[in-house]
Amino acid sequence: MAFGYNLHANGIRHHLMHWQGPERARQMLLIPGITSPAITWGFVAERLAETFDVHVLDVRGRGLSQSGDLDYTLDALADDAIAIAETMDSPIVMGHSMGARIAIRANARNPQPFSGYLLVEPPTSGPGRRPYPSKWPWYGDSIVMASKGCSADDMSAFCPSWTHEQRALRAEWLHTCSWVATRIAFDGFHTDDIHQDLPGIAKPARLIIAGGADVIDAADQKEIAELNPGIEQRTVPDAGHMIPWDNLEGFLASVMDFTV
Repeated sequence: MAFGYNLHANGIRHHLMHWQGPERARQMLLIPGITSPAITWGFVAERLAETFDVHVLDVRGRGLSQSGDLDYTLDALADDAIAIAETMDSPIVMGHSMGARIAIRANARNPQPFSGYLLVEPPTSGPGRRPYPSKWPWYGDSIVMASKGCSADDMSAFCPSWTHEQRALRAEWLHTCSWVATRIAFDGFHTDDIHQDLPGIAKPARLIIAGGADVIDAADQKEIAELNPGIEQRTVPDAGHMIPWDNLEGFLASVMDFTV
C-alpha cells in the first residue's frame, strides 16, 4: 500500500509517494527521470519495497510537487535531493536518467546525507560530447498533446512498446510535467558536465546500463570506469532506456542486492 505526502525542503513544497518496506529496511529515495511523475514508478516501487523502504519523488515542476516560476537547473534539483535526504535516515538514492544526473550532482555538492547511489542510465551527454539520443520533440510534443487531453492510444505514437496500462498512466499524468522545467532539463543534458563529478563519488555506487539502448555506450562505460573504478557497473539485457518497462525482473536483479 502506498501513500503520498508533502514536505517543505530547499524552499519549496515537494510531494513524494511512500511504499513501506520491511521493518528496519534501508530507506531509498527514488528520483525519476525528466517526464516521470512518482506515480508512474509505482509498479517498480512496489517490488523494490520488498527490500527497501521506498520514497519516490515528484521532481519540482512535475507530478504534485510545486511548479511555476522556479529554478529548474541541475544544481537546484540536486539541492532538493540533498534537503529531502536530510529529513530521512541516510537513504540510498536511486536515480533514473535525469534523476541519476541529479544524484551525481547532489553527491558533488554534499554527499553527507546519502549512504549510496544506484545510477540508472544517466545520460552521458554534455559539453563537447555526443548529444542525448532522444530529440526534444519527443518530449515537447507529447507534453503539449497531454496538456490538451489524450488517451493511451494517442500515447502509442510516443511509447509504442509500452503496455496499454503504462501508456494510460502516462497520458493521465504527463500534463503535470512543466514544459519549461522539461526543456531546461533537456538542454542541461547537453550543457551540464556530470563527468567532472564522477570521481568524487566515494560511497558505494552502482551504474545500471540498458543493454538495448545507446544512452550509455561502450566508450562511456570505459570512461566512467577510468574516472571512478569504485563505481560498479551492471547491464540489464533486453531493455531500453526505461529499463523496468522492458525488463522488470532483470532490473530488479540488478539492484535488489545493493548494500551499503
